[in-house]
Amino acid sequence: MASEYTTSEYIKHHLTNATMCSTDSGIAFNKACADAGFWAWHVDTLAWSVVLGLLFVISFRAVAKKATTGVPGKFQAFVELVLEFVNDNVTSTYHGRSALIAPLALTIFVWVLLMNLMDLVPVDWLPTIAGLIGQHAFDMDPHDVYMKSVPTTDLNTTFALALGVFVLILYYSVKMKGFGGFTKELTMQPFNHWAFIPVNFILETVTLLARPLSLALRLFGNLYASELIFILIATIGLFQLPLHFAWAVFHILVLPLQAFIFMMLTIVYLSLASEDH
Repeated sequence: MASEYTTSEYIKHHLTNATMCSTDSGIAFNKACADAGFWAWHVDTLAWSVVLGLLFVISFRAVAKKATTGVPGKFQAFVELVLEFVNDNVTSTYHGRSALIAPLALTIFVWVLLMNLMDLVPVDWLPTIAGLIGQHAFDMDPHDVYMKSVPTTDLNTTFALALGVFVLILYYSVKMKGFGGFTKELTMQPFNHWAFIPVNFILETVTLLARPLSLALRLFGNLYASELIFILIATIGLFQLPLHFAWAVFHILVLPLQAFIFMMLTIVYLSLASEDH
């Protein structure tokens, strides 16, 4: 597929989302959405996120329904290992009491991991399949069909996840401290004097907003850079296999690590929000 484009066109094509938007003339796709503004939907990101989320829910639910107390099967043993791993991290890191934190941590870890693992799928496979479907089923030019299969390379996904965590931070801060206590935390720290209230408020607000921002940008930056390197390797042609294999082996460690970091920072931030000073 790389031979059908110049290198810059090939990279741009693989880094472009399949986009749907609403215009004055109706529903439009891809290039017609260039001037759509805010209300444009990355349908490939949404579709893969939903598919991978359903894969997580259905597979773990199936294991839970068929779990046995005897010798577990391989997949049940794997699920139990993941559950124990997440539970140990929640127990050692979250110092409050909430029935939501462990399921939330499990969901974040497995869902983000599955989205990250899509980065190991060869970069030409899914776009080529999407192009063939568009060409033969919808009479579209394959060059106008886009498919990004790694949701975490889309800043919309990482910011949406981080925004959900941020809402929970605010919720637990108010729930555990009360609105007055949360307000006092924003205005009377680190300098406990009324004269420093404006300075405290600025410092604490920046700290508060930096948490979801760092969550979103860290995950996006690592995965976007990884995907870009895979695409650059694919432009080499016949000599790409050794480099692709080496980079993929390296990412077998990196991809779970990024999911783990996102999960751990979420637990830490919620633990801080739950502390009643």
